[in-house]
Amino acid sequence: MIIYDRLYIGGRWTEPAKEELLEIRSPHDRSLVGRAAEATTPDVDLAVATAREAFDHGPWPRLVPAARQEVITRFNALYAERAEEIADLTTAENGSARWFTGWTAAALSQQTDAFLHAAAALPWEEELPRTDGTTSRTLVRREPVGVVAAVIPWNAPHQSALVKIVPALLAGCTVVLKTSPENALVTLLLGEILTAAGVPEGVVSILPADRETSEYLISHPGIDKIAFTGSTGAGRTIAAIAGRQLKRVSLELGGKSAAIVLEDADLDAMTEGLRFLGFANNGESCVAHTRVLVHRGRYDEAVAKLKDLVESLTVGDPTDPDTFIGPMIRADQQERVRSYIETGIREGARLVTGGPGVPAGLEDGYYVTPTLFADVDNSMRIAQEEIFGPVLVVIPFDDDDHAVRIANDSPYGLGGGVWTADTARGLEIGRRVRTGTFSVNGAPPSLEAPFGGFKNSGIGREFGTVGLSQYIEYKTITI
Repeated sequence: MIIYDRLYIGGRWTEPAKEELLEIRSPHDRSLVGRAAEATTPDVDLAVATAREAFDHGPWPRLVPAARQEVITRFNALYAERAEEIADLTTAENGSARWFTGWTAAALSQQTDAFLHAAAALPWEEELPRTDGTTSRTLVRREPVGVVAAVIPWNAPHQSALVKIVPALLAGCTVVLKTSPENALVTLLLGEILTAAGVPEGVVSILPADRETSEYLISHPGIDKIAFTGSTGAGRTIAAIAGRQLKRVSLELGGKSAAIVLEDADLDAMTEGLRFLGFANNGESCVAHTRVLVHRGRYDEAVAKLKDLVESLTVGDPTDPDTFIGPMIRADQQERVRSYIETGIREGARLVTGGPGVPAGLEDGYYVTPTLFADVDNSMRIAQEEIFGPVLVVIPFDDDDHAVRIANDSPYGLGGGVWTADTARGLEIGRRVRTGTFSVNGAPPSLEAPFGGFKNSGIGREFGTVGLSQYIEYKTITI
């Protein structure tokens, strides 16, 4: 059993204001994984004051960018050394299948490398060319935005944390990371690596806390910027708070992404692609392709192949290397997904496979049965609302224009893709779908490219140079 009975506040392991520790239990069998400190408002006050002091008077924001890059390079190397340990602990806490957490832990080194490349290439101070005939010189400086409140969800704790912490630190910011109680162990572990890498005292704090404490943090007058990943509903609340206080804000929110299957698509490739694009991380993914739009000429064939796919997914103990789908993280999330399945049945969608029942033999955990609906109308709740579980809906379309209209008929605009033998045609469809990321035939995204959403899927972008810019203020100096 793992115990973190202290909070990581400004690089120091600090006794929390609240004596009672969180109990972290496995969503697979509810066994005790560990105990951890939980932050409350006095801890937030201390963390923000520490971050404020470090930003206003400490060395970190005043280092040359290359010096900060050296620290993050060390952090990345140390993180890679502990990737297997991190993957195991994430699986234990989250219920994410071990194949997924192992892949994610390895990929995060590439994510950090992409930020390092962006920071090394960025002109932190540059002189603009003279074009107005004056004798004045103009310098443009890129400076850190200040103290950042990074608020992350439970489904991919280190990915969500590092996509904020790393660019913020490279920019020279200080950070208070608020994590979900469910991930307290693996997120506090990050403190050990940050200290070993040489991040100075005061620069980073890690606070597992509930929603009320999170709202206190983002409302704190000592915070300059909020970086949030989570639900659209919570994002609206955060945006309202940020607006009242004129804080900088970036929001990575929900999705209901469409996978468009044209009549010339390779259905075997499409099916195998959706194994990962639709069901990775137990379907608890904002970018999951959960609306499958299929040309009527291939509809029955595609539904049959998707049925075989869904029924082939091994559900069970997430530590088992043969498991593809583990449990939902909590009882309320399990019930949420099951209730959506019941809603789909009531709405008149055809239940092809799966259903609201719990898989046999897995009643002690928060499991749901992977489910496929066909003959879905895009106006149904199961097509419009984010389910956040292993549920796909299949919708027919008549031609390319019809497919684009259906794909765009959503409050979200985070991800999506198209499957076709004609990549030029697929690219043209990608240009027309209102979404932040889009793939042709399942092509993986570049970690150098911006990631984020249109519409209710968020504000701002992450990854690469654009993601780094979210933590930068621009100053113009004329001489």
